[in-house]
Amino acid sequence: MAKVLIIDDDVELAELFQEYLQQEQFSVDTCFTGMEGLDAALSGDYDLVILDMMLPDIKGTDILLKIRQQSLIPVLMFTAKGDDIDRIIGLESGADDYVPKPCTPRELVARIRAILRRTELVSDRNDKHQLTVGPLSIHAETRQAFWFEDALDLTSTEFNLLEVLARQAGQVVTKQELSQQALGRPLARFDRSIDVHMSSIRQKLGKQADGHHYIQTIRGQGYQLIKE
Repeated sequence: MAKVLIIDDDVELAELFQEYLQQEQFSVDTCFTGMEGLDAALSGDYDLVILDMMLPDIKGTDILLKIRQQSLIPVLMFTAKGDDIDRIIGLESGADDYVPKPCTPRELVARIRAILRRTELVSDRNDKHQLTVGPLSIHAETRQAFWFEDALDLTSTEFNLLEVLARQAGQVVTKQELSQQALGRPLARFDRSIDVHMSSIRQKLGKQADGHHYIQTIRGQGYQLIKE
């Protein structure tokens, strides 16, 4: 049974989602202040955190940054409907995905399950061997990635995206494919989450000697990991 932590000061809404998630066989705890939620998120007791970006005592982005300093636990953001700035800032700060408020409990469950399917420590793939593309090494079972033998500090979603690109290195992977395979959901119209995550991955990989990125943008199509 996956353990989920909800950090949201809207008591009525948090309890509604808690009840629904419990019916869906999740173990759920709630925190109604940011600092209490931060302590719980870093306890190591949970598989996923649902974090509201608007909290009374501390900004959700500040909580997210503090979580990312110590943990790679998947974080799903609650954002205001139509507020693209909050979504982009949250994704840049290390969130794995977002759900705009108001949302239905069914949509929330679908997002949670999609993230958890992609972040299981034991991979269900038949191919469990190390995947190597140039200086990049991907270890699916332990969900670790190495760049020139140095461990990459990736969020769960960043790892998923890089793994998808690595498995199709040298080929163009569309944003729709990346969203389906890495986020576990169709790409929504005007959704920039893939672009934000890719920007973060590029920064962590650095550039080639000629100044070009290892991950190329193919305009109008998608992304491609350069196969050396």
